[in-house]
Parts: sequence; structure tokens; C-alpha cells
Amino acid sequence: MGEMAPEGREAGAWRRFAAMFGVSVVGFGLAAIGVVALADPYGLRVGPGHRPSPLMDGNQRFMYPQVARSGLYDAAVFGSSTARLLDPDDLEAVFGGRFANLAMNAATPFEQVSLARVFLRHATPKTVLFGLDANWCAADADVKRLTFRPFPTWLYAEGTPWNLLRQVNGQSVATAARVWLNRWTGLPERLRADGYGVFTPPEARYDAARAAAHIHGGGAALPDAATADPPLDPVDAPMPALAWLDGLLGEMPAKTRRLLVFMPVHVAAQGLPGTAKGAREAACKARVAEIGARHGARVVDFRIPSAVTTEDTNYWDALHYRLPIAGRIVTALGAAVATGRDDPQGFYRVLTPRS
Repeated sequence: MGEMAPEGREAGAWRRFAAMFGVSVVGFGLAAIGVVALADPYGLRVGPGHRPSPLMDGNQRFMYPQVARSGLYDAAVFGSSTARLLDPDDLEAVFGGRFANLAMNAATPFEQVSLARVFLRHATPKTVLFGLDANWCAADADVKRLTFRPFPTWLYAEGTPWNLLRQVNGQSVATAARVWLNRWTGLPERLRADGYGVFTPPEARYDAARAAAHIHGGGAALPDAATADPPLDPVDAPMPALAWLDGLLGEMPAKTRRLLVFMPVHVAAQGLPGTAKGAREAACKARVAEIGARHGARVVDFRIPSAVTTEDTNYWDALHYRLPIAGRIVTALGAAVATGRDDPQGFYRVLTPRS
């Protein structure tokens, strides 16, 4: 038999190369799926006998659903960056239970409620705390449901077999790699297992002059956090997010302690009496007080002028207080729940429909 023509040999070589390339791609894809599935970076297998994976992703929206589904916690904090510094250990000392802090940077009301619903599906909570900001009062909260940060709705829904494939992408492969490094080399977790993490700079680096510039100049000291209130709405504009809050509180077990807490932003970020912004905030607080009374919730308002909120050195910028203030908030919440009365020192007010 004669030798194969050069054209035939070249075509055969290309076919073998294409076949080997295809097999390699498929093999690499299957290996990636296997590596991610074994690491389980987003806790798809969380349940009895399988604890959440180390929290290694930089986006809390991907990390917290597994904490909420774990069944390890019977109390939780929901909110934005203004509630992130509330330490679960401190909250447990005051209120009991096993707390997780599931507050997320710049979280919208829609995102907070979505995460809370996951928690309620998998826990019978003793205490639920919502840290409230001005975005709960916004007229467009039902339109601006998300931020520029990716929000994986599939992690907040009941699980499906396709979730395994949904998590296979560049982000999850990188997160899975960090999970493996945590297990093999002790690479530190990005967040504690209960969701808590100090996101503010070290206290030793605090610069009062720089903080004052951020507070009064309108800048943000913390780039990865909520940095602005929503646009000003008329007093009588709708507040759609409060309807979500109302419905969510009604779904909680009767014995659940419900805490609705307006967080202590600096007075520079507050709507003061006599201003349009102040009138809008007052209307919002009145509606929250009505919702709280309807569901037996304690409504505590730190978003007022006080010795804490008027002191620049308590803050990094107009929204974010320093770490020692977080402990004071927890202690004050304990007093507010125990007494049901305003703070004699003026740090907070306990809101009722008549206040």
C-alpha cells in the first residue's frame, strides 16, 4: 500500500489534535466542577451533619445564605454596613441565643428581606434585629432592589439540582481555591463563621482630622460600604419597603423577639427637625413605630442628635461609627428592651405609635 498523501496526514493530525483538545476541555471542566463541588464554597450541602464552608468570598451576598440555612443560629442581625459591627458575642451576652450577624455592605431592603426569609425557613428564631437606615424610607425601594454588587438569587431560593452548575464560574473557582487553602494551610477566613467581621480600619490608624473631613465634606472613609442616603422624597411619598418589613414580622413565630433599630449615623447624615429631610424621616419612624406595635416589636431610635452622634471622633465618616460605639449600642439595646423607656442620657428613644 502506498504512503498517505501529505494532505491526508495533515488532516488526520488536525483531527487528532481537535479530539485531544476537546477531551482536555471536557476533562478540565469536569475537574473544575469537582473541585468546586468538593469545596462547596457557598454551602449548597449545608444541613445536619454538614457545617457551612469557611466564609472566603469577598461578596457577603454569596456567603451569608449558607449561614442562614445552617440551623446553627437562632438569632440574627440584618441590615447594612451600619449594623455590621454589632458583635454576635456581645448580643448573646445581652439577649441569649446564638447570634449571626448577616448585615451586608450597602444592602438594600429587598436584599435584607430576602436573606431574612432564608433564615426564617431554617430557624425558629429567638431574636431578630433589623438595623434600619434611610433606604427603608425610600419611595423607590421597590425599583432599586439591588446594587452594582452581584446578587445570586439562586442561593436564596429553595435548592435545585442545577445549583451545582450555577456556582461553577471564575469567582466560585477562586473562592473554592481559598476554601482549600484555608483547610490545608490555615489561610484566614474573610469573615467569622457567624458572619461577623470588622470592616473598619484598625483603631490605631484613626485620624480625627481626616474623619471630620469625611463627615462634613460628604466623602466616604470606607469605600466598600453604603455611603449615601437615597434621594429626598416628599413626606407623603410611599415607603414600599416598610410593607415588606410588616409582612416579614408577621411571618415570625409569636415568641420571637423583634427589634427594629434605627442606627446611629452622625448627625450630619440625619434629617433634622424643621427640614424636609427631617419631616420625611419623622414620617418613616412613625410608620415603623406603628408596624412595631402591630407585631410586638421594640422600636429603638439611635438616629437622633445625641452625645454620641454629635461627636465627630466617634465616627469614620457620616455613616460609620467606630468599633467601641458598637458595644455601647448593644448595651443600650439591652436597656431599651428591659425598660421600654428612652435613654436618660439621650442616646436613644423607644418609639411607640404615640411618640
